[in-house]
Amino acid sequence: MKANEFLNYKNWIVVGDVLNPLKYAYKILQSLKSDGFNVVGVNPNSNDSDEGVYSSISDIQYKADILDLCINPYKGIKIIKEAHDLKIDKVLIQPGAESQEILELCKANGIIAIEGCALVELSKV
Repeated sequence: MKANEFLNYKNWIVVGDVLNPLKYAYKILQSLKSDGFNVVGVNPNSNDSDEGVYSSISDIQYKADILDLCINPYKGIKIIKEAHDLKIDKVLIQPGAESQEILELCKANGIIAIEGCALVELSKV
């Protein structure tokens, strides 16, 4: 499977600093929204006052097809474990969010992990 094939799925979760307009997680979230995807943002550091942003992928009320990982790999490990528990089996790992441990964890748990950039793939459509 290639990164551009993930765009065939409409239910996404973007994990990272989704409230900061200077960060790629924010830009990816906004781009997916404007292109008609069903997408929400997750920032494990957020609090209840951050409207429209979840602090955990477990809080999301729909079945996500794609998890877009835009977070420090150290924090990403926990997110991948949570994704596995929720039966999310496709992860797009943005540059800087990858690690050998994340890739091995995905492989061991049957999660399709693609290293790529959602913004690049969206620009090709």
